[in-house]
Amino acid sequence: MKRLGLALAVAVVVLFCAGPFLWQVLTSLRPEGDLTSLDFPRSLTLESYRSVLTGRPFARSVLNSFIVASATTVTSLFFGATAAFALAKLELRGRSFFLGMALLASMFPGVAVVSPLYLAVRALGLRDHLLGLVLPYTTFALPMAVWILTGFFRAIPDEIYRAAIIDGCSPFQAFRRIMLPLAAPGLGTTAILLFISSWNEFLYALALTSSARARTVPVAIGLFGGDHKEPWGEIAAASVIAMLPVILVALIFQRWIVSGITTSAEKR
Repeated sequence: MKRLGLALAVAVVVLFCAGPFLWQVLTSLRPEGDLTSLDFPRSLTLESYRSVLTGRPFARSVLNSFIVASATTVTSLFFGATAAFALAKLELRGRSFFLGMALLASMFPGVAVVSPLYLAVRALGLRDHLLGLVLPYTTFALPMAVWILTGFFRAIPDEIYRAAIIDGCSPFQAFRRIMLPLAAPGLGTTAILLFISSWNEFLYALALTSSARARTVPVAIGLFGGDHKEPWGEIAAASVIAMLPVILVALIFQRWIVSGITTSAEKR
């Protein structure tokens, strides 16, 4: 009975978490005249997917999101890992101050800085360009990367770093050859979080882009609606397509997430 109760509890939790996604998939497969019904559809169709992929530049938006999210993740990881290593292992004055500033920067509401950010990007001539999204995204992803990775580098015993220095490594060589491989679970976990955050960002993408050549997935879906009609089937289909890359990344790197969380919990 205990096993049965546990299985039922797990099934309820899984259904609760996966229910919105499954309902979205079901909505995307409904015929247009059956979208408002709450019953299981009598027939299924891929018409909404065909309209999204052939009648709109949605594939370009998916590619834009992938480029922006990947570039933001790589850039933030490179600079974030370097800064986190310095804050965790090197004798620097004001380390707590710098960590506090990083945390403070990540807590700024986006709506409070979108106007000056728009003026800065326009002055640089990067409005409606992918680079005009990567740079702002990096400025807000970098503090999160520094904050998370500092904890992982601190969890690595100081004796390992000192032994590398005694063996003749410079601080950068010890960072590259010793510390980075040991912090791999943290790097993987941080990379996934940064990628998902950049992929789902809406406010800056809406303010800093104006055409399909630089528009990302959240903005493209937000602009699907018309003045007199909401294409719920196409919106659902586009949402499902947009979720697939994130789900794929999470499935591929799920062991990094589990390993990173477990390592962090054990060390602390």
